[in-house]
Amino acid sequence: MTTGVRRRMGVDERRAQLIGVALELFSTRSPDEVSVDEIASAAGISRPLVYHYFPGKRSLYEAALKRAADDLSGRFLEAHEGPLGARLIRVMHRFFDFVEEHGPGFAALVRGGPAGGPSSADALVDGVRQSAYEQIVAHLGVRTPPARLELVVRSWVALAESTALLWLDGKRVPRAELELQLVHDFAALASVSAAYDQEMAGIMLRVFAQEPADGPLGELLARLMVLAPAAPAVPSQRLPGDP
Repeated sequence: MTTGVRRRMGVDERRAQLIGVALELFSTRSPDEVSVDEIASAAGISRPLVYHYFPGKRSLYEAALKRAADDLSGRFLEAHEGPLGARLIRVMHRFFDFVEEHGPGFAALVRGGPAGGPSSADALVDGVRQSAYEQIVAHLGVRTPPARLELVVRSWVALAESTALLWLDGKRVPRAELELQLVHDFAALASVSAAYDQEMAGIMLRVFAQEPADGPLGELLARLMVLAPAAPAVPSQRLPGDP
């Protein structure tokens, strides 16, 4: 991580180096625990030189955060080819690669900036969430998403985020299982919504029709079918206003 010896760099090169060093430090500890002296030492330069390129730690943190947010947004990019379940598995695998590589940095990203004042962290995180939402909607082949689909996709993005944060605390569930579970969670959320909305039903019927039996969503259907015979019969309930 250190440069070993000092050498002259252009402004853009030095800024990029400092952002990379800061991102590595912020990925191992929370921003409040990282000092400007540590950043300077890791970059092989003096503390005043850090301030020459960035007004303070907050601005450097936000620059590193911007790079991390761009990286995270890119993890949701996926070719629109093949069954949806396989695509989502690949997306979740890259997402958890980022989470595992940037541990505390990921937690800092989604929980907000350093203590002691406003930052652009919230705007960056919102941008990542919006990018993820748009990518998933595009995978479903829907140009104008109905209200229920927007609720499903945004809820699922939030679920993936909170699941990753909880997983970082001890990693008590195998990562591969969580990746698959999150893909199943998406199908489950969408399927429940489809039970209430004809347009959602059409979208999900098209998705399931393209899924192979041995794919992630085909596996989910098989698991649910195993549960069905053992499920107790639930009497239908009257809704308010029914005769």
